[in-house]
Amino acid sequence: MSSEETMAISLPDFGNELEPNRYLDRELSWLAFNQRVLELAEDPNLHLLERVNFLAIFAANLDEFFMVRVAGLKRRIATGLAVTSSSGLSPQEVLSQISQEAHRLQERHSRLFIDSIKPALKDSGIRIVRWASLEESERASLHAYFKDQIFPVLTPLAVDPAHPFPYISGLSLNLAVVLKNLDSDKEHFARVKVPPLLPRFVRIPGYENIQDTRFVPLEDIMGEFIDSLFPGMEVLQQHTFRVTRNEDLEVDEEEGENLLLALEKELLRRRFGPPVRLEVANDINPEVLELLIRELDISEEDVYSLPSPLDLTGLFEISSIKRTDLRYPKHPVITNRYLQPVEDKDVSIFSAMRQRDILMHHPYESFSTSVQAFVEQAAADPKVLAIKQTLYRTSGDSPIVDALIAAAEAGKQVLALVEIKARFDEQNNIAWARKLEQSGVHVVYGIVGLKTHCKLALVIRQEGGQLRRYCHIGTGNYNPKTARYYEDYGLLTARESVGEDLTKLFNQLSGYAPETEFKSLMVSPVGVREGLTERIEREIAHKKAGKDALIRIKVNSLVDEQIIDSLYKASNAGVRVEILVRGMCALKPGVAGLSENIEVRSILGRYLEHSRIFSFLGGGDPAVFIGSADMMHRNLDRRVEALVRISQPDHIRELNSIFELAMSNKVASWHLDSEGTWNRHQKNATGDYLTDFQDFIMNEIYSKRNSRS
Repeated sequence: MSSEETMAISLPDFGNELEPNRYLDRELSWLAFNQRVLELAEDPNLHLLERVNFLAIFAANLDEFFMVRVAGLKRRIATGLAVTSSSGLSPQEVLSQISQEAHRLQERHSRLFIDSIKPALKDSGIRIVRWASLEESERASLHAYFKDQIFPVLTPLAVDPAHPFPYISGLSLNLAVVLKNLDSDKEHFARVKVPPLLPRFVRIPGYENIQDTRFVPLEDIMGEFIDSLFPGMEVLQQHTFRVTRNEDLEVDEEEGENLLLALEKELLRRRFGPPVRLEVANDINPEVLELLIRELDISEEDVYSLPSPLDLTGLFEISSIKRTDLRYPKHPVITNRYLQPVEDKDVSIFSAMRQRDILMHHPYESFSTSVQAFVEQAAADPKVLAIKQTLYRTSGDSPIVDALIAAAEAGKQVLALVEIKARFDEQNNIAWARKLEQSGVHVVYGIVGLKTHCKLALVIRQEGGQLRRYCHIGTGNYNPKTARYYEDYGLLTARESVGEDLTKLFNQLSGYAPETEFKSLMVSPVGVREGLTERIEREIAHKKAGKDALIRIKVNSLVDEQIIDSLYKASNAGVRVEILVRGMCALKPGVAGLSENIEVRSILGRYLEHSRIFSFLGGGDPAVFIGSADMMHRNLDRRVEALVRISQPDHIRELNSIFELAMSNKVASWHLDSEGTWNRHQKNATGDYLTDFQDFIMNEIYSKRNSRS
C-alpha cells in the first residue's frame, strides 16, 4: 500500500468522532480547479489574448492530470493496490466520475473556442481559418511551405502484416489515413505524426501585419497534401487523433546505483507508458475509431470525441502574439524598497540584511534585483567562503546556475542540491546537474526516497574574524522566468537561529543527520504536519481560555486528512479558520457541527497564486510562517519541505493583510460551499464589479515603494 493510501486511513484519534463523509474527493476537486481556469477563459470582461492563454492553460493542465493522476489511479486499480478514497468513493467510482466530468469540461472547452473565442479573435484581426476558406494564392504559398518545411520531416507509418500498428507517442497529434491501392480495391491504414517542433498554427504568408493576421492549423496543410506521401495510392479518409499516456516516473532509488542513470532509463520508459485517453475529431469514421480503440487497447469511456482542431495547447502560440491592446496592462515591477539603489549605486544586500529581515513579494517585486542579486553578489564577494542552495526547477539559461558556477570557479565551496526527480523537469535538471559537477560544484541529490522541494539558499561570509550566515527561504523556485508570473514570497534574513537551522538542514541533506532539531524552521517529512497541528491545538486552547483565536492558511492544495481533521476540531471549538487555496481542497466548509467556522476561498488571475502562508493569532503572540509545503500527503510525508517563522511585526501585518483582503467581500474570488461547489463572486449587491485582488496588491506595493517603515 502506498504512503498516500495509508494516510487516507490513518486519522488522528479525534477523527473518529467526526462524520465519515467529511472530505471532498481530491481528484474531482482538481477538476473543479481547472473549471475555475476555464471560467476565466469564458469571462468576456478579460482581455482577449488572456482568455486565449487560459484556454491553453486549461488544456495543458488537463493533459498533466491524465498523465499523472488518472494514470496513477488506473495503475493502482490494475495492480490491486487501489483502496476506497477518503471521500468514500471506490476507485472505480472515482474513475467514472472523473470521466463524466472530464468529458463535460473538454466539450465545454472546445465549444468555447469555436463559438466564442475564435469569432472574437476574428473581430480583432486574428483569424484562425481552415483550408476550405483559403484563397488560391494562399493555398499556393502554403503548398510551397509544405514542400520546403513540412514534407521532409514527415514519416508515414503503414499498418499491414509486415508493419504492426505503430507506437503512438504521448500528447502527439496524428493523422489516421485510410488509403486504397490504385491497382486494387484493398484498403490500408497509415499513421502520420504532426511534427511537434513546427508551429501548431501556421501564419499565412501575406498577413504579417500584426493587426491583420491569419493562421491555419498545421494538420490542415498536411491533410491537403497528404497524398504526396503515398504515391500510387488514393487517400480515402483522414482523421486527427491524439493519445495521452501514463508519464509518471517510477524510480527505485534503493536499487539504482546511480540515480542519474536510473532516471534517464526511466525517462525512456515514460515514452511507452500505457494510454489513458484518446482524443478524436468528432467526424471520425466509426471503423477507424474502432481500429484505434482496439490497437491502443483503450476503453470507450476513455475516448473523447471533440470538434476539431484538437490539442488546444497550441493556443499558447496565439496568446503570445504581440498585441498589447488585447492583454492585461503591464504591472510595474519594482525593486524591494530596502534593496533599491542609493545615489545610483547598487545596495549591498548583505548590509541591508544585517539591518533587518527583508520580505519580498514576487512578481510584484523583482526577483532579479533581490534573490538573483543575492546569489550573484555572494558569488562575486571575496569575503564569501561558501554557498549552499537547493534547486528544484530552474530555467534553461539560469543566471542562478551561472552564479553558482562562477562561485565554484572562484574557489568558493559551493553545494547545489539538485532535485532531478522534479516532475517533467527531470531531463533539464539532469543536464544542469552535470554542468554544475563539471564546474566544480558539489552536487548532491538529497535523501533517498524523498524529493527535496524546499527553497533554500545559505551564504557563509567572513566578517571581522567571524563567520556570518545569510539566508534566503522562499515559497517558489529559483527560476527567474517563472518568477515573472508566479506569486511567491521570499525572506532574506541574517537571523542567527535561521542560519543555524539551514546549516543543520543542508548537513542533513548532503550527509547523515536524521535526528536534527530546528529552532526557527518546521521541516518535513517529520515536522511540518506535527508543527502545524500543534499550532492548531494552541489556538483551540486559547479559544477555550477566552482569548481571541484565528487560523489562516494559504496553500496551493489542502487534501491532507490529518490537517483537515485538526481544522475541523478547531472549528468545533469555535476557532475561526480562513483558508485561501488555489487548487484542490478536500475540506468541506460551512457544515453544521463540523466546519461552520471555516471559510474557503480561491483566487485565480494573471499571476499563479503559489505562496504558502500559515498564520496563527497565538493569543496575542502571533506565529506566522512561509515556506514550500502544501497540505498534501506527498509534501508532508515524502518530501523535504521547510517553513520559516516570520519575526518582524511589519512582515506579520503584511502577510495577514493578504488574508484580510482575500476574505473580504471587496475583491473577486470563488467561494467553496458545503457541497463542494465553487461559486464565483464577481459583483457586489449593486451589480458593480469587485476589485481584482492582484491589481489591488500591485497598487499597494507601488504606492509604498518610496516609503520605509
